[in-house]
Amino acid sequence: MVNDAAIVILAAGQGTRMKSKMAKVLHRAGGKSLVEHAISTALHIAPVERVFVVVGHQAEAVGAVANAAGVRSFEQRQQLGTGHAVMCGESELAGLGGLLLVVNGDCPMVRPETLQALVDLYQQTGAKAALVSTDLADPTGYGRIVRGENGDVLAIVEHKAATDAQRAIPEINAGFYCFDAEAFWKHVHEIRTDNPAGEYYLTDMVEILIRAGHRVTALKAADSGELQGINNKVELAEADRILRERKARDLMLEGVTILRPETVNIDAQVVIGQDTVIEPFVQIKGHTVIGEGCHIGSSSIIDSSQIGDHAQIHPFSVISTSKLDAHVHVGPFARIRMGAHLHENSHVGNFVELKNTEFGAGSKSMHLAYLGDSTIGSKVNVGAGTITCNYDGKKKHRTRIGNHAFVGSNSTLVAPLTIADEAYIAAGSTITYNVPENSLALGRSRQVVKEGWTPKR
Repeated sequence: MVNDAAIVILAAGQGTRMKSKMAKVLHRAGGKSLVEHAISTALHIAPVERVFVVVGHQAEAVGAVANAAGVRSFEQRQQLGTGHAVMCGESELAGLGGLLLVVNGDCPMVRPETLQALVDLYQQTGAKAALVSTDLADPTGYGRIVRGENGDVLAIVEHKAATDAQRAIPEINAGFYCFDAEAFWKHVHEIRTDNPAGEYYLTDMVEILIRAGHRVTALKAADSGELQGINNKVELAEADRILRERKARDLMLEGVTILRPETVNIDAQVVIGQDTVIEPFVQIKGHTVIGEGCHIGSSSIIDSSQIGDHAQIHPFSVISTSKLDAHVHVGPFARIRMGAHLHENSHVGNFVELKNTEFGAGSKSMHLAYLGDSTIGSKVNVGAGTITCNYDGKKKHRTRIGNHAFVGSNSTLVAPLTIADEAYIAAGSTITYNVPENSLALGRSRQVVKEGWTPKR
Protein backbone atom coordinates (compact mmCIF):
# COMPACT_ATOMS: atom_id res chain seq x y z
CA MET A 1 0.00 0.00 0.00
CA VAL A 2 1.34 3.41 -1.02
CA ASN A 3 -0.45 5.89 1.24
CA ASP A 4 0.33 8.99 -0.83
CA ALA A 5 -0.68 7.41 -4.17
CA ALA A 6 -3.87 8.42 -5.97
CA ILE A 7 -5.15 6.24 -8.80
CA VAL A 8 -7.36 7.31 -11.67
CA ILE A 9 -9.11 4.51 -13.58
CA LEU A 10 -10.09 5.43 -17.14
CA ALA A 11 -13.58 3.99 -17.66
CA ALA A 12 -15.51 6.57 -19.64
CA GLY A 13 -15.45 5.04 -23.13
CA GLN A 14 -18.27 3.30 -24.94
CA GLY A 15 -16.28 0.49 -26.53
CA THR A 16 -17.99 0.40 -29.92
CA ARG A 17 -16.04 -2.67 -31.03
CA MET A 18 -17.77 -4.71 -28.33
CA LYS A 19 -20.94 -4.51 -30.47
CA SER A 20 -23.00 -4.09 -27.33
CA LYS A 21 -25.45 -1.61 -25.84
CA MET A 22 -23.63 -1.98 -22.51
CA ALA A 23 -20.56 0.11 -21.65
CA LYS A 24 -17.37 -1.85 -22.28
CA VAL A 25 -16.10 -1.75 -18.69
CA LEU A 26 -19.34 -3.33 -17.42
CA HIS A 27 -18.74 -6.55 -19.36
CA ARG A 28 -17.60 -9.40 -17.15
CA ALA A 29 -14.56 -11.67 -17.16
CA GLY A 30 -13.50 -14.02 -14.41
CA GLY A 31 -16.65 -13.29 -12.43
CA LYS A 32 -16.27 -9.50 -12.20
CA SER A 33 -16.82 -6.55 -14.51
CA LEU A 34 -13.73 -5.12 -16.16
CA VAL A 35 -13.90 -1.98 -14.04
CA GLU A 36 -14.26 -4.06 -10.86
CA HIS A 37 -10.99 -5.80 -11.72
CA ALA A 38 -9.32 -2.41 -12.16
CA ILE A 39 -10.71 -1.16 -8.84
CA SER A 40 -9.63 -4.32 -7.02
CA THR A 41 -6.09 -4.00 -8.37
CA ALA A 42 -5.97 -0.28 -7.51
CA LEU A 43 -7.02 -0.94 -3.92
CA HIS A 44 -3.90 -3.08 -3.44
CA ILE A 45 -1.83 0.03 -4.14
CA ALA A 46 -3.73 3.10 -2.91
CA PRO A 47 -6.12 3.83 -0.01
CA VAL A 48 -9.80 3.60 -0.94
CA GLU A 49 -10.32 7.35 -0.51
CA ARG A 50 -7.61 8.00 -3.14
CA VAL A 51 -9.02 5.76 -5.90
CA PHE A 52 -11.18 7.43 -8.57
CA VAL A 53 -13.06 6.13 -11.60
CA VAL A 54 -13.60 8.35 -14.63
CA VAL A 55 -17.12 7.70 -15.91
CA GLY A 56 -18.70 8.85 -19.15
CA HIS A 57 -20.71 6.47 -21.31
CA GLN A 58 -23.48 5.04 -19.08
CA ALA A 59 -22.02 7.12 -16.27
CA GLU A 60 -24.73 6.20 -13.76
CA ALA A 61 -24.23 2.44 -14.16
CA VAL A 62 -20.42 2.60 -14.08
CA GLY A 63 -20.54 5.04 -11.17
CA ALA A 64 -22.78 2.63 -9.25
CA VAL A 65 -20.09 -0.05 -9.53
CA ALA A 66 -17.50 2.41 -8.23
CA ASN A 67 -19.74 3.43 -5.34
CA ALA A 68 -20.41 -0.21 -4.42
CA ALA A 69 -16.65 -0.71 -4.14
CA GLY A 70 -16.37 2.36 -1.91
CA VAL A 71 -14.40 4.50 -4.38
CA ARG A 72 -15.34 7.84 -5.89
CA SER A 73 -16.03 8.77 -9.49
CA PHE A 74 -16.08 11.88 -11.63
CA GLU A 75 -17.58 12.39 -15.07
CA GLN A 76 -16.01 13.06 -18.45
CA ARG A 77 -19.07 14.40 -20.25
CA GLN A 78 -17.30 14.58 -23.62
CA GLN A 79 -14.77 11.92 -24.51
CA LEU A 80 -11.90 14.15 -25.62
CA GLY A 81 -8.99 11.82 -24.90
CA THR A 82 -7.11 10.27 -22.00
CA GLY A 83 -5.49 13.52 -20.92
CA HIS A 84 -8.86 15.24 -20.85
CA ALA A 85 -10.29 12.38 -18.79
CA VAL A 86 -7.78 12.99 -15.99
CA MET A 87 -8.21 16.77 -16.21
CA CYS A 88 -11.94 16.32 -15.55
CA GLY A 89 -11.01 15.36 -11.99
CA GLU A 90 -8.60 18.22 -11.40
CA SER A 91 -10.72 19.83 -8.68
CA GLU A 92 -10.57 16.63 -6.62
CA LEU A 93 -7.11 15.40 -7.55
CA ALA A 94 -4.83 18.40 -7.84
CA GLY A 95 -4.63 19.02 -4.10
CA LEU A 96 -3.79 15.45 -3.10
CA GLY A 97 -0.06 15.60 -3.83
CA GLY A 98 2.15 12.52 -3.75
CA LEU A 99 1.91 10.12 -6.68
CA LEU A 100 -0.69 10.04 -9.43
CA LEU A 101 -1.24 6.71 -11.22
CA VAL A 102 -3.40 6.48 -14.31
CA VAL A 103 -4.61 3.02 -15.34
CA ASN A 104 -6.99 1.58 -17.90
CA GLY A 105 -10.38 0.29 -16.83
CA ASP A 106 -10.52 -2.32 -19.61
CA CYS A 107 -7.37 -4.30 -18.69
CA PRO A 108 -8.57 -6.91 -16.19
CA MET A 109 -5.45 -9.05 -16.21
CA VAL A 110 -3.02 -6.50 -14.78
CA ARG A 111 -1.66 -7.76 -11.48
CA PRO A 112 -1.18 -5.56 -8.41
CA GLU A 113 2.47 -6.61 -8.42
CA THR A 114 2.94 -4.88 -11.77
CA LEU A 115 1.56 -1.57 -10.52
CA GLN A 116 3.67 -1.89 -7.37
CA ALA A 117 6.77 -2.49 -9.51
CA LEU A 118 5.90 0.66 -11.50
CA VAL A 119 5.69 2.68 -8.28
CA ASP A 120 8.96 1.16 -7.03
CA LEU A 121 10.76 2.09 -10.26
CA TYR A 122 9.41 5.64 -10.09
CA GLN A 123 10.61 6.02 -6.50
CA GLN A 124 14.02 4.41 -7.04
CA THR A 125 14.95 6.46 -10.09
CA GLY A 126 13.75 9.84 -8.90
CA ALA A 127 11.96 10.34 -12.22
CA LYS A 128 8.93 12.60 -12.48
CA ALA A 129 7.08 9.94 -14.46
CA ALA A 130 7.25 6.22 -15.10
CA LEU A 131 5.20 4.17 -17.51
CA VAL A 132 4.65 0.49 -18.25
CA SER A 133 5.94 -0.88 -21.53
CA THR A 134 6.28 -4.32 -23.07
CA ASP A 135 7.79 -5.98 -26.13
CA LEU A 136 5.44 -7.25 -28.85
CA ALA A 137 6.28 -9.59 -31.69
CA ASP A 138 4.07 -7.42 -33.88
CA PRO A 139 3.96 -3.85 -32.49
CA THR A 140 2.10 -2.45 -35.50
CA GLY A 141 -0.24 0.35 -34.51
CA TYR A 142 1.29 0.96 -31.08
CA GLY A 143 3.35 3.90 -29.85
CA ARG A 144 7.06 2.95 -29.68
CA ILE A 145 9.24 3.65 -26.66
CA VAL A 146 12.45 5.44 -27.64
CA ARG A 147 15.05 5.19 -24.87
CA GLY A 148 18.32 6.98 -24.29
CA GLU A 149 21.67 5.40 -23.43
CA ASN A 150 20.86 5.45 -19.71
CA GLY A 151 17.56 3.69 -20.30
CA ASP A 152 15.37 6.72 -19.71
CA VAL A 153 12.45 7.34 -22.06
CA LEU A 154 13.21 10.03 -24.66
CA ALA A 155 9.90 9.86 -26.51
CA ILE A 156 6.79 7.88 -27.33
CA VAL A 157 6.44 7.88 -31.11
CA GLU A 158 3.09 6.91 -32.60
CA HIS A 159 3.25 4.27 -35.31
CA LYS A 160 2.08 6.59 -38.09
CA ALA A 161 4.75 9.17 -37.23
CA ALA A 162 7.59 6.68 -36.68
CA THR A 163 10.59 6.25 -38.95
CA ASP A 164 11.49 2.82 -40.29
CA ALA A 165 14.11 2.48 -37.55
CA GLN A 166 11.59 3.42 -34.86
CA ARG A 167 9.00 1.02 -36.26
CA ALA A 168 11.56 -1.76 -35.80
CA ILE A 169 11.48 -1.13 -32.02
CA PRO A 170 9.40 -3.90 -30.36
CA GLU A 171 8.87 -1.99 -27.10
CA ILE A 172 5.46 -0.30 -26.93
CA ASN A 173 3.58 1.93 -24.50
CA ALA A 174 0.99 -0.05 -22.51
CA GLY A 175 -0.90 3.00 -21.22
CA PHE A 176 -0.19 2.75 -17.47
CA TYR A 177 1.49 5.76 -15.85
CA CYS A 178 2.89 6.94 -12.53
CA PHE A 179 3.47 10.70 -12.25
CA ASP A 180 4.76 13.07 -9.65
CA ALA A 181 1.40 14.71 -8.92
CA GLU A 182 2.80 18.21 -8.48
CA ALA A 183 4.69 18.06 -11.79
CA PHE A 184 1.69 16.57 -13.56
CA TRP A 185 -0.76 19.28 -12.55
CA LYS A 186 1.83 21.99 -13.21
CA HIS A 187 2.26 20.89 -16.83
CA VAL A 188 -0.94 19.04 -17.82
CA HIS A 189 -2.56 22.07 -19.45
CA GLU A 190 0.32 22.17 -21.92
CA ILE A 191 -1.26 19.20 -23.72
CA ARG A 192 -2.54 20.34 -27.10
CA THR A 193 -5.16 18.96 -29.46
CA ASP A 194 -3.15 19.44 -32.67
CA ASN A 195 -3.69 15.84 -33.79
CA PRO A 196 -6.11 14.24 -36.28
CA ALA A 197 -8.61 13.33 -33.54
CA GLY A 198 -8.47 16.73 -31.87
CA GLU A 199 -8.06 15.08 -28.47
CA TYR A 200 -5.89 15.54 -25.38
CA TYR A 201 -3.49 12.57 -25.27
CA LEU A 202 -1.92 11.58 -21.95
CA THR A 203 1.11 10.28 -23.88
CA ASP A 204 2.01 13.91 -24.62
CA MET A 205 2.89 14.35 -20.94
CA VAL A 206 6.06 12.34 -21.54
CA GLU A 207 7.39 14.85 -24.07
CA ILE A 208 6.18 17.79 -21.97
CA LEU A 209 7.96 16.59 -18.82
CA ILE A 210 11.17 15.80 -20.72
CA ARG A 211 11.08 19.26 -22.30
CA ALA A 212 10.76 20.72 -18.80
CA GLY A 213 13.97 18.93 -17.83
CA HIS A 214 12.48 15.98 -15.96
CA ARG A 215 13.38 12.28 -16.19
CA VAL A 216 10.87 9.75 -17.50
CA THR A 217 11.49 6.03 -17.16
CA ALA A 218 9.66 2.83 -18.14
CA LEU A 219 9.01 -0.55 -16.55
CA LYS A 220 9.17 -3.26 -19.20
CA ALA A 221 6.64 -5.96 -18.29
CA ALA A 222 7.72 -9.46 -19.28
CA ASP A 223 4.15 -10.71 -19.78
CA SER A 224 2.58 -8.63 -22.52
CA GLY A 225 -0.67 -10.61 -22.19
CA GLU A 226 -1.17 -9.15 -18.73
CA LEU A 227 -1.54 -5.69 -20.31
CA GLN A 228 -4.08 -6.70 -22.94
CA GLY A 229 -7.03 -4.36 -23.19
CA ILE A 230 -10.46 -5.72 -24.06
CA ASN A 231 -11.94 -4.41 -27.28
CA ASN A 232 -14.28 -7.18 -28.48
CA LYS A 233 -16.08 -10.30 -27.28
CA VAL A 234 -13.28 -12.59 -28.50
CA GLU A 235 -10.74 -10.80 -26.30
CA LEU A 236 -13.27 -10.80 -23.46
CA ALA A 237 -13.59 -14.58 -23.66
CA GLU A 238 -9.82 -14.99 -23.70
CA ALA A 239 -9.46 -12.75 -20.64
CA ASP A 240 -12.13 -14.79 -18.86
CA ARG A 241 -10.21 -18.00 -19.59
CA ILE A 242 -6.92 -16.58 -18.34
CA LEU A 243 -8.41 -15.12 -15.17
CA ARG A 244 -10.13 -18.40 -14.32
CA GLU A 245 -6.93 -20.34 -14.95
CA ARG A 246 -5.15 -17.99 -12.56
CA LYS A 247 -7.83 -18.44 -9.90
CA ALA A 248 -7.74 -22.23 -10.16
CA ARG A 249 -3.95 -22.25 -9.99
CA ASP A 250 -3.92 -19.99 -6.93
CA LEU A 251 -6.44 -22.23 -5.16
CA MET A 252 -4.53 -25.39 -5.97
CA LEU A 253 -1.32 -23.84 -4.64
CA GLU A 254 -3.25 -23.10 -1.42
CA GLY A 255 -4.24 -26.76 -1.00
CA VAL A 256 -7.51 -27.14 -2.92
CA THR A 257 -7.82 -30.19 -5.18
CA ILE A 258 -9.42 -29.34 -8.54
CA LEU A 259 -10.03 -32.25 -10.89
CA ARG A 260 -9.86 -31.22 -14.54
CA PRO A 261 -9.35 -27.52 -13.70
CA GLU A 262 -9.81 -26.55 -17.34
CA THR A 263 -13.52 -27.47 -16.99
CA VAL A 264 -14.15 -25.58 -13.73
CA ASN A 265 -15.31 -21.93 -13.47
CA ILE A 266 -14.46 -20.18 -10.20
CA ASP A 267 -15.04 -16.44 -9.76
CA ALA A 268 -12.31 -14.14 -8.52
CA GLN A 269 -13.89 -13.41 -5.11
CA VAL A 270 -14.44 -17.06 -4.13
CA VAL A 271 -12.65 -18.40 -1.04
CA ILE A 272 -12.09 -22.18 -0.64
CA GLY A 273 -10.40 -23.98 2.27
CA GLN A 274 -7.63 -26.52 1.94
CA ASP A 275 -8.31 -30.20 1.24
CA THR A 276 -11.60 -29.39 -0.43
CA VAL A 277 -12.10 -31.34 -3.66
CA ILE A 278 -13.75 -29.76 -6.70
CA GLU A 279 -14.92 -32.22 -9.35
CA PRO A 280 -15.12 -31.41 -13.10
CA PHE A 281 -17.60 -28.90 -14.58
CA VAL A 282 -18.33 -27.18 -11.27
CA GLN A 283 -19.23 -23.45 -11.25
CA ILE A 284 -18.59 -21.42 -8.10
CA LYS A 285 -19.76 -17.82 -8.34
CA GLY A 286 -20.00 -14.53 -6.51
CA HIS A 287 -18.76 -14.14 -2.95
CA THR A 288 -18.99 -17.84 -2.12
CA VAL A 289 -16.95 -19.13 0.83
CA ILE A 290 -16.32 -22.88 1.07
CA GLY A 291 -14.69 -24.41 4.14
CA GLU A 292 -12.02 -27.07 4.52
CA GLY A 293 -12.37 -30.72 3.58
CA CYS A 294 -15.51 -30.29 1.48
CA HIS A 295 -16.38 -32.26 -1.65
CA ILE A 296 -18.18 -30.50 -4.50
CA GLY A 297 -19.63 -32.95 -7.03
CA SER A 298 -19.51 -32.63 -10.80
CA SER A 299 -21.67 -30.02 -12.54
CA SER A 300 -22.82 -28.41 -9.31
CA ILE A 301 -23.38 -24.64 -9.25
CA ILE A 302 -22.77 -22.62 -6.08
CA ASP A 303 -23.51 -18.89 -6.13
CA SER A 304 -22.89 -16.38 -3.33
CA SER A 305 -23.24 -18.96 -0.56
CA GLN A 306 -21.40 -20.16 2.55
CA ILE A 307 -20.45 -23.80 2.82
CA GLY A 308 -19.15 -25.11 6.15
CA ASP A 309 -16.26 -27.49 6.72
CA HIS A 310 -16.58 -31.08 5.48
CA ALA A 311 -19.83 -30.49 3.64
CA GLN A 312 -20.66 -32.86 0.79
CA ILE A 313 -22.32 -31.42 -2.31
CA HIS A 314 -23.23 -34.27 -4.62
CA PRO A 315 -23.34 -33.87 -8.42
CA PHE A 316 -25.75 -31.57 -10.28
CA SER A 317 -26.82 -29.59 -7.21
CA VAL A 318 -27.58 -25.86 -7.33
CA ILE A 319 -27.02 -23.66 -4.28
CA SER A 320 -27.56 -19.90 -4.31
CA THR A 321 -27.52 -17.19 -1.62
CA SER A 322 -27.73 -19.80 1.13
CA LYS A 323 -25.76 -21.12 4.07
CA LEU A 324 -24.77 -24.72 4.74
CA ASP A 325 -23.15 -25.56 8.07
CA ALA A 326 -20.47 -28.18 8.70
CA HIS A 327 -21.03 -31.80 7.66
CA VAL A 328 -24.14 -31.06 5.63
CA HIS A 329 -24.96 -33.39 2.70
CA VAL A 330 -26.81 -32.05 -0.34
CA GLY A 331 -27.87 -33.74 -3.58
CA PRO A 332 -27.49 -35.10 -6.10
CA PHE A 333 -29.92 -32.92 -8.11
CA ALA A 334 -30.90 -30.72 -5.16
CA ARG A 335 -31.73 -27.02 -5.24
CA ILE A 336 -31.06 -24.74 -2.26
CA ARG A 337 -31.93 -21.05 -2.71
CA MET A 338 -32.97 -17.63 -1.40
CA GLY A 339 -31.58 -17.59 2.10
CA ALA A 340 -31.99 -21.24 3.00
CA HIS A 341 -29.92 -22.35 6.00
CA LEU A 342 -29.04 -26.01 6.50
CA HIS A 343 -27.75 -26.66 9.99
CA GLU A 344 -24.99 -29.06 10.94
CA ASN A 345 -25.31 -32.72 9.86
CA SER A 346 -28.55 -32.18 7.98
CA HIS A 347 -29.15 -34.12 4.75
CA VAL A 348 -31.05 -33.02 1.66
CA GLY A 349 -31.26 -35.59 -1.11
CA ASN A 350 -32.14 -35.90 -4.77
CA PHE A 351 -34.80 -33.63 -6.29
CA VAL A 352 -35.39 -31.74 -3.06
CA GLU A 353 -35.77 -27.96 -3.15
CA LEU A 354 -35.41 -25.62 -0.17
CA LYS A 355 -36.32 -21.94 -0.44
CA ASN A 356 -36.00 -19.45 2.41
CA THR A 357 -36.02 -22.34 4.85
CA GLU A 358 -34.27 -23.09 8.15
CA PHE A 359 -33.46 -26.80 8.17
CA GLY A 360 -32.44 -28.02 11.61
CA ALA A 361 -29.39 -29.97 12.71
CA GLY A 362 -29.59 -33.65 11.83
CA SER A 363 -32.83 -33.29 9.87
CA LYS A 364 -33.36 -35.19 6.63
CA SER A 365 -35.35 -34.80 3.44
CA MET A 366 -33.95 -37.36 1.07
CA HIS A 367 -36.29 -37.47 -1.94
CA LEU A 368 -38.65 -35.40 -4.08
CA ALA A 369 -39.76 -32.57 -1.78
CA TYR A 370 -40.39 -28.83 -1.85
CA LEU A 371 -39.83 -27.01 1.43
CA GLY A 372 -40.42 -23.29 0.99
CA ASP A 373 -40.71 -20.54 3.61
CA SER A 374 -40.31 -23.04 6.42
CA THR A 375 -38.69 -23.35 9.82
CA ILE A 376 -37.85 -26.97 10.47
CA GLY A 377 -36.38 -28.15 13.77
CA SER A 378 -33.65 -30.63 14.54
CA LYS A 379 -33.79 -34.34 13.67
CA VAL A 380 -36.95 -34.04 11.61
CA ASN A 381 -37.66 -36.61 8.92
CA VAL A 382 -39.47 -35.31 5.83
CA GLY A 383 -40.78 -38.08 3.60
CA ALA A 384 -40.64 -38.27 -0.19
CA GLY A 385 -43.16 -36.18 -2.07
CA THR A 386 -43.79 -33.72 0.76
CA ILE A 387 -44.53 -30.10 -0.14
CA THR A 388 -45.19 -26.96 1.85
CA CYS A 389 -48.00 -24.97 0.24
CA ASN A 390 -46.63 -21.55 1.06
CA TYR A 391 -48.46 -19.31 -1.46
CA ASP A 392 -52.19 -18.53 -1.42
CA GLY A 393 -52.14 -16.51 -4.63
CA LYS A 394 -51.44 -13.22 -2.90
CA LYS A 395 -49.14 -13.79 0.08
CA LYS A 396 -46.45 -16.22 1.20
CA HIS A 397 -47.05 -18.05 4.48
CA ARG A 398 -44.69 -19.95 6.75
CA THR A 399 -44.67 -23.57 7.88
CA ARG A 400 -43.11 -24.42 11.25
CA ILE A 401 -42.14 -27.97 12.14
CA GLY A 402 -40.81 -28.77 15.62
CA ASN A 403 -37.92 -30.95 16.74
CA HIS A 404 -38.06 -34.71 16.18
CA ALA A 405 -41.23 -34.47 14.10
CA PHE A 406 -41.95 -37.06 11.41
CA VAL A 407 -43.63 -36.09 8.14
CA GLY A 408 -44.82 -39.09 6.15
CA SER A 409 -44.37 -39.40 2.40
CA ASN A 410 -46.60 -37.47 0.00
CA SER A 411 -47.80 -35.04 2.66
CA THR A 412 -49.20 -31.63 1.71
CA LEU A 413 -48.65 -29.01 4.41
CA VAL A 414 -50.87 -25.96 3.83
CA ALA A 415 -49.38 -22.83 5.42
CA PRO A 416 -49.68 -20.99 7.70
CA LEU A 417 -49.13 -24.09 9.75
CA THR A 418 -47.35 -25.25 12.92
CA ILE A 419 -46.46 -28.87 13.55
CA ALA A 420 -45.16 -29.16 17.11
CA ASP A 421 -42.30 -31.23 18.56
CA GLU A 422 -42.53 -35.03 18.30
CA ALA A 423 -45.66 -34.85 16.11
CA TYR A 424 -46.29 -37.41 13.36
CA ILE A 425 -47.96 -36.75 10.01
CA ALA A 426 -49.38 -39.84 8.38
CA ALA A 427 -48.31 -40.52 4.78
CA GLY A 428 -50.58 -39.09 2.12
CA SER A 429 -52.10 -36.45 4.41
CA THR A 430 -53.18 -32.93 3.57
CA ILE A 431 -52.65 -30.93 6.75
CA THR A 432 -54.47 -27.60 7.10
CA TYR A 433 -54.63 -27.18 10.92
CA ASN A 434 -51.90 -26.96 13.54
CA VAL A 435 -50.73 -30.27 15.02
CA PRO A 436 -50.02 -30.38 18.79
CA GLU A 437 -46.94 -31.92 20.40
CA ASN A 438 -46.73 -35.73 20.48
CA SER A 439 -49.80 -36.06 18.22
CA LEU A 440 -50.57 -38.09 15.10
CA ALA A 441 -52.34 -36.20 12.32
CA LEU A 442 -54.14 -37.88 9.42
CA GLY A 443 -55.66 -35.82 6.67
CA ARG A 444 -56.85 -38.31 4.09
CA SER A 445 -60.09 -40.03 3.06
CA ARG A 446 -60.79 -43.56 4.23
CA GLN A 447 -59.95 -46.14 1.55
CA VAL A 448 -62.93 -47.65 -0.29
CA VAL A 449 -62.65 -51.03 -2.07
CA LYS A 450 -65.36 -52.12 -4.55
CA GLU A 451 -64.92 -55.83 -5.24
CA GLY A 452 -65.86 -57.17 -8.68
CA TRP A 453 -65.81 -53.69 -10.23
CA THR A 454 -63.32 -54.40 -13.05
CA PRO A 455 -65.36 -56.98 -15.06
CA LYS A 456 -68.45 -54.73 -14.87
CA ARG A 457 -66.43 -51.87 -16.34
